[in-house]
This record gives sequence, C-alpha cells and structure tokens, in this order.
Amino acid sequence: MDEMYFTIAGCRHYFGSDFMKKGMKVKLVKEPDNEYDKEAIQVKVKGLGKVGYVANSPFTVKGESMSAGRLYDKIGDKAKGKVVFVVDGGVVCRITATGKETDAIVTENEE
Repeated sequence: MDEMYFTIAGCRHYFGSDFMKKGMKVKLVKEPDNEYDKEAIQVKVKGLGKVGYVANSPFTVKGESMSAGRLYDKIGDKAKGKVVFVVDGGVVCRITATGKETDAIVTENEE
C-alpha cells in the first residue's frame, strides 16, 4: 500500500487538538448521509468518539496530504490511521489500514 496522508480538520468543534500526540491511533468512518458533503469522512478516537473530519478544502488540507474527496474511493467504509504530527489548524495522519481486502498485512510496528 502506498503511503497516504490526510489532515483532520474541525477539531475545535469537538475536543480540540491539544490532546493529540504523534503515534495516536484514529479510525476513519465514511459518512455518506452527511447533508453537507457526500464524501465526508469522520475521524474518531477510541473513548472519545468523533474528533473531526478528514479535511476536504484547499484551506484546511495541510501540505501534500489528501483531501476527503481524493481519499474516499481509496478506503473502505472504515479505515485506520495514526497521527504523524500536530500543526496549527490541523492534525496530519497516515493511513495504516484502508479497510479494503487488498490491504497489505499490517506490520508489528503499526499495531
């Protein structure tokens, strides 16, 4: 699996991003019934629930990370990621499992 990165946006509407640290695991869940964005992907953290969404605007996508629109067809209904770094206005993460059957086997370092 090629490395894919995404930005979590909208954290300030939930719990903020101050608690997020490098290596933290996140879960991505597609939200096709979202009334504002049919390619919405919510981001969850175990024990907290929804902490934001995969950024889908040129104003919120950081660096070379993928927007929700670019990522949507590359993942299953649920996927997994890991925080790479926390920046002002967003959290950049790497996909560790796409949730598709074609996923490469996850290495011990990623579990």
